Amino acid sequence: MTLVLSIEEQQEILDMKSVLGALEVLYREQAAGRALTRQRSDVIVPNQTGVYGLKSMDGVVPAFDVGAVRINSDVITWPKVGNTKRRVKVPAAPGNRWVGLVLLFSVSTGEPLAIFPDGFVQRMRVGGTSGLGVKYLAREDSKVLGVIGSGWQAGSQVLAACEVRNFERVVVYSPTRENLVKFVEEMAPQVSAPVIAADSAEAVVSQADVVLCATNSLQPVFDGTLVRSGQHLGCIKNCELDDNAFKRVDRLVIHSIDSSPKHLVMEEAEAPGEDRGWDDSHGGIDWSNAPTLAQLVSGAVPGRQSSEEVTCFDNNLGLGIQFAAVGAKLLEIAKEKGAGHELPTEWFTQKVHP
Repeated sequence: MTLVLSIEEQQEILDMKSVLGALEVLYREQAAGRALTRQRSDVIVPNQTGVYGLKSMDGVVPAFDVGAVRINSDVITWPKVGNTKRRVKVPAAPGNRWVGLVLLFSVSTGEPLAIFPDGFVQRMRVGGTSGLGVKYLAREDSKVLGVIGSGWQAGSQVLAACEVRNFERVVVYSPTRENLVKFVEEMAPQVSAPVIAADSAEAVVSQADVVLCATNSLQPVFDGTLVRSGQHLGCIKNCELDDNAFKRVDRLVIHSIDSSPKHLVMEEAEAPGEDRGWDDSHGGIDWSNAPTLAQLVSGAVPGRQSSEEVTCFDNNLGLGIQFAAVGAKLLEIAKEKGAGHELPTEWFTQKVHP
């Protein structure tokens, strides 16, 4: 049987501790050459709202006996909020909904094991990946977690960071006050540390030992000259940090050196940033030779070497193998708990030679 899991069912059974465990195994497998992922591909064409983007990424992790394909069918716009341009996916599907799916397959038999919307696993794998950056790079005695952003991704950053460090408080800033207040209210009962709203990004950076950025901004979100010795920085796009911040970094680790998705953009499509890969000039850093998270987790490169170092994990690009690893863990838990809805695998297989 092939299991179908809704977002709500995923949220009930998959926690951050399980995600971190699956990802840690994954990166050791990747470092050993036993987990393979393929370059992300985006096809961009114009539509009535902005552009339509069809995105796919995949990966295979034999240790989990799974391969995964993640597909997104997106309507994308770039509104300006204040002085900042943002990338926003529009919930244009019926019922004001977004569209993204993960297909999980068996390495042993090739059969489809599970099908589920990607949004929750997407959130958890991004947060979990950043959390591993905190685990291996932040000071053990870090007391204050700072987060810039109050959206869907920011929440998982808090959950993951608080899973790997015992913070005394969490300080958050977002330029939209209503969203910030709601975020603080929602996150407060989910972690043991008090969650506090800050008045500015600078207020976050000035007091935090760990600063994590999780925004949809296409521009830097704080002044990098404020970075202090001993801090750990994290971002999910390198444009969230300015050149000054990167120049302060003593030890940088990135998620993947294969950082440029393959973009096929129709000439008529106005898609700022969608047709470009990695900005090789940003921060004056040789990105092609930066150590990766897989190397860090496996011990191939060292983590933090002193309490004074400024460390940074740039969670620069998602990988298909993350969906394989977290998807496998989700499927394992779902079977244990009897969650989801089973459909006949025969519906998705064929006797006709493909």
